Amino acid sequence: MANYVYIATSLDGFIATSNGELDWLETSPNPEQTDYGYAEFINSIDAIVMGRKTFEKVLTFGKWPYDKPVFLLSNSLTKLPEHIIDKAEIISGDIKKLTNQLNQQGYENLYIDGGSVIQSFLQEDLIDEMIITRIPILLGKGFPLFGKIDRYLQFKHKKTEIYNNTQVKSHYTRDR
Repeated sequence: MANYVYIATSLDGFIATSNGELDWLETSPNPEQTDYGYAEFINSIDAIVMGRKTFEKVLTFGKWPYDKPVFLLSNSLTKLPEHIIDKAEIISGDIKKLTNQLNQQGYENLYIDGGSVIQSFLQEDLIDEMIITRIPILLGKGFPLFGKIDRYLQFKHKKTEIYNNTQVKSHYTRDR
């Protein structure tokens, strides 16, 4: 059982602009049209746990991009849009208990997505691996990947890959 973060950040550590935009992710050249290992990663997980803001952003993409079950962690949403009722489920409550419940349902490898959700999982020491791709752009402000935590969380470097001499993807595993 493992909880994974797979995300891109700006050089200054932001995952979205102040108004929630992600257009800066497209600033690096991608002549080979690579997915930067995303397909391999998504095939290795059982389900996705995401926050409301990330969910709302995904809805703007048009077509629903996931073929894995999505669990929307939200205390404010009570209803899903009709076109994804069979693809997502709203959950709320203590994330340790929720994670245990998902694991008991057979969802052992979870993709944790969304800044607030990632920060909450880190606060509870529930992240086992982080795969972070740095995009060579400074945003200056926006939504940060990391927030305050109550203690040190040590990670070990697993590997780093460089794409198109611009993007740096590093893998870290929790050192417990």
